[in-house]
Amino acid sequence: MTRTTPRTALATYDPGADEHKDRDLPALARAVEAAGAVAEVVPWDDQGADWSAYDLVVLRSTWDYSWRSEEFTAWTERVAKVTRLANPAPVVRWNADKRYVGQLADAGVPVVPTRYIAPGEPVELPEDREYVVKPTSGAGSRFAARYPAGERDAAVRHIERMHAEKFTAMVQPYLTGIDATGERALQFFGGRLLHASRKGAVLTPGTPYDADKVAHPDLRPHEPTDAERAVAERALAAVPGGASALLYARVDLVDGEDGRPCVMELELIEPNLFLWLHPGSVTVVAEAIVRAAGER
Repeated sequence: MTRTTPRTALATYDPGADEHKDRDLPALARAVEAAGAVAEVVPWDDQGADWSAYDLVVLRSTWDYSWRSEEFTAWTERVAKVTRLANPAPVVRWNADKRYVGQLADAGVPVVPTRYIAPGEPVELPEDREYVVKPTSGAGSRFAARYPAGERDAAVRHIERMHAEKFTAMVQPYLTGIDATGERALQFFGGRLLHASRKGAVLTPGTPYDADKVAHPDLRPHEPTDAERAVAERALAAVPGGASALLYARVDLVDGEDGRPCVMELELIEPNLFLWLHPGSVTVVAEAIVRAAGER
């Protein structure tokens, strides 16, 4: 029997008794339905879900994945064997480990300079400038903190805590341009630039690494410059499989020490789309999802 109406699953997290944090989900599901496909919102760890029943599973807001990274990546690989997954499972596994920043640098993409400290390796920290410590597996600034020049004891305890949980630490200079021009998020969907947003600094001095942070302070629409678009496109071209393998992507940029944009992070798993801030993008996203579902 030929299926005429594509079926899509918008994979998310289970909020339990709490309010769901994905503001975009209800409107997006309605828009996908209006664009001609069935849209069901399903927690990724729903044990009763039959993922083979869908033509496309979109990783929409699986925002608890970084606490269960290996479980999550194994789940994506199982789903990819029975249906189409966006983004693809190999991209998910690559992007779940922020050591990809070093790979982007090796490919010639401008990035925030990054040093990695794996468990058992000596801890070397900057002495002459502010810096940031965070894990290679994380989301929402979890386990991230900003330290003043010369501060070592608190940062070492921070790294020891991450190492105890088998995380590799990342150490990056704190680029002060963030305080002036913020962090810009360029959103791509269906192979095209969808929209861009700008937010203020997330990490404030003195905030402990294990404290909750406001993930998107002072978020507002942004008109990307030609230079920002060029850096973002270079980053996406360096992804294994290339930009054509991606249904969606968010490229987070900041100004480097030379004042030019560079990549802070590349969000290819479950980026917040900020559709509530860019309501004109909802239909574009929904239509791209329906087209992708029809390609199975």
